[in-house]
Amino acid sequence: MMKKLILIMLAWSFSATAQEFDSTAMNKVDGCMSGPTHEFGKYIGDWNILERRLDQDGKWTEHTGTKWNFKCVGNGIAVQDYWLPANGTAGTNLRVYNPSTKSWDIAWTATLTPGLARINAVQHDNGNIVMHYVTEITPKRRITFFPPHKNGWAWQMEIDLEGRGWTKVLELIASNPEDNLLKSGLGR
Repeated sequence: MMKKLILIMLAWSFSATAQEFDSTAMNKVDGCMSGPTHEFGKYIGDWNILERRLDQDGKWTEHTGTKWNFKCVGNGIAVQDYWLPANGTAGTNLRVYNPSTKSWDIAWTATLTPGLARINAVQHDNGNIVMHYVTEITPKRRITFFPPHKNGWAWQMEIDLEGRGWTKVLELIASNPEDNLLKSGLGR
């Protein structure tokens, strides 16, 4: 009987701790709204994405229906996003600020991409966050997040074909539902 009571108490204790953790650290965003974590924290929210892709003929095509959701993890431990294209695939980034290097260590994985890609990012003086793959990838890619504004924000991917310089091949335009303005601090 004593063993059963101890097991019940342990189970109850774990359940209460898990609920407490979920209702505190995992639902707070304050830690992502100040200091270096705010560099990606300002994108927290659920975004509708317009994709513009450069096709093989050099023409731009537009695609809608993608969602990109940014979340604060552990009240400032990290910023995680969920990439949800209209085609049903999915991807996620986990972004952790490294104070030693004053840069972001990022892990990316996606449905159609086996394994994990490592990415490094630095915010520049103009507010742009520029990302480079640490994991070897061909062609080389450079991704830029542009600072949010009242109506959303933009992102672009450039590739370097055989060392001939950067060419923009993908542009994303995020539109923000009204509540994103308050979460990101832009509506204050």
